[in-house]
Amino acid sequence: MKYALSTLVGATALTIGLIGDPAMAADAGIVVYNAQHESLAKEWVKGFTKETGIKVTLRNGGDSDFSNQIVAEGASSPADVFLTENSPAMTLVEAAGLFAPIDADTLAQVPADYQPSSGKWVGVAARSTVFAYNKTKLTADQLPKSMLDLADPSWKGRWAASPSGADFQAIVSALLELKGEAATADWLKAMKANFTAYKGNSTVMKAVNAGEIEGGVIYHYYYFGDQAKTGENSKNVEMHYFKSQDPGAFVSISGGGVLASSKHQKEAQAFLKWVTGKGGQDVLKTGTSFEYAVGKDAQSNPKLVPLADLQAPKVDPAKLNSKKVTDLMTAAGLL
Repeated sequence: MKYALSTLVGATALTIGLIGDPAMAADAGIVVYNAQHESLAKEWVKGFTKETGIKVTLRNGGDSDFSNQIVAEGASSPADVFLTENSPAMTLVEAAGLFAPIDADTLAQVPADYQPSSGKWVGVAARSTVFAYNKTKLTADQLPKSMLDLADPSWKGRWAASPSGADFQAIVSALLELKGEAATADWLKAMKANFTAYKGNSTVMKAVNAGEIEGGVIYHYYYFGDQAKTGENSKNVEMHYFKSQDPGAFVSISGGGVLASSKHQKEAQAFLKWVTGKGGQDVLKTGTSFEYAVGKDAQSNPKLVPLADLQAPKVDPAKLNSKKVTDLMTAAGLL
């Protein structure tokens, strides 16, 4: 969930209670700027604090809001750890030189496919790009074979997305890395002519479910989360996975990093080690986020299509460029 930057500074911090020696925990407390789903972060903090006795204060906001805030705060940032939903926000902070290297033991817990080549931050979870479609309006043989097919004039007025969100911008970042600037600019121009804009992936899915639009590009977990509740916003929806290393099969890595300015390096590093280890990754398997676990030998929720079956393209998260993407999307009239 996203909040405007102006709301972040005055946001009330959520403090998870102390377990163990209160004096020790008070000395070792950390502040986490959390752009991940609040419910997931709460579960991670609860488990970490229970095991270590270290106090964690969560401040909740959005990917781009927090990344820009951290860059503005620089060495004066009160944050010890930054958690995101998508990689581009991490690369923005990394490019500003504001991350401390991640401990080798933590990096060793996550396969190379789910962390940046730089080692300046680490993957903590993942989400798959999908084409959510209304099964009463489209059959399997009518679905786009590639996300790039949505640029074809035959798709005019038939698909949707949420271009203002960090989720969709991460997908465009992958397209830019995979296909280059010219191809991305052309696709965005065609997107502007063909698609319908909604605010938020859940709103896109609701519109697809209601038959307002035939399909939409979103992340997978919106569907599974709704199905786990009442299913009222997804009863007419099916997920189409592009696979075949298509840009539309992009798997976005949620990241975690330790700020170089943190005065609690040991505790901040311990938090990321716990999140990427068995305790944190088991939360993804048994919890309600329906995001993918990325730790070595970690199991995701059994309802999800296995990560190995998604046939995602190889994208180095460290190369995703949020600034270039927003420039291209603005030029195309999408922002």
